[in-house]
Amino acid sequence: MPEAKAARAKRLTVLAQDAALVEGKKLRADEVDIDAERIKDSEVVFRVMTWGHIPEAPPTPPKIAKGKKAKFTVQIEEESDALLTEYDEPIPEIVPPTATKYVKVNFPPFQHWRLNETGEAELVAKSHWKGDLNTGEFNKDHGKITNKLALMYIKLCERYATRSNWRGYTYNDEMRSQALLQLSQIGLQFDESKSSNPFAYYTAVITNSFTRVLNIEKRNQNIRDDILEMNNLSPSYTRMNAGSDHGHGIDE
Repeated sequence: MPEAKAARAKRLTVLAQDAALVEGKKLRADEVDIDAERIKDSEVVFRVMTWGHIPEAPPTPPKIAKGKKAKFTVQIEEESDALLTEYDEPIPEIVPPTATKYVKVNFPPFQHWRLNETGEAELVAKSHWKGDLNTGEFNKDHGKITNKLALMYIKLCERYATRSNWRGYTYNDEMRSQALLQLSQIGLQFDESKSSNPFAYYTAVITNSFTRVLNIEKRNQNIRDDILEMNNLSPSYTRMNAGSDHGHGIDE
């Protein structure tokens, strides 16, 4: 509980600084510092990562061998998956910790709990839920990337593309666009129960996207150079500078 109060006090201090900055006042942290001891136990909200409110997935029909007819049919909800190119990484699926199969969601589900005035825990909010807690309903698409987070994605990709080991490639724009696409697809899948550093998660996603595009472009360039050498034509400067021992089995 003391750690939760300290985290809430720090968050409220930052919000007070931002509100003062909007009004044209620049205040220091000690001028708007909120004492954690003044925060009541009932004002602290806890996030619990759980699949308890996610419905189970419908059964999938068994595979039928060729030449045999199905004895029954099962109606399955159609899902529109994004089309992947050779530059894209497969979108990882969020797998629940138990063997039960739940409906596929776009980010790890959670619930918000707090202590009431009598000290009892009560549920105050649920993810993937639309409407009131009592009269609402489950919605797997409820929750999306905010405009502020999208701008952070763009700035992070642009900043990473200017690093010395990436900015010299002619396909730098392709790397940046693919990393931004990958972030938009799996950016919300960061699991707070496993790590408290989302920046490292986003950086790893961008690094993998950049490396994937680089490897694909190098592979395509090697294939092109091999074809040029087999037809007694001059390959690229990269191949010529690498020397004759490039390891592709081309007869000299």
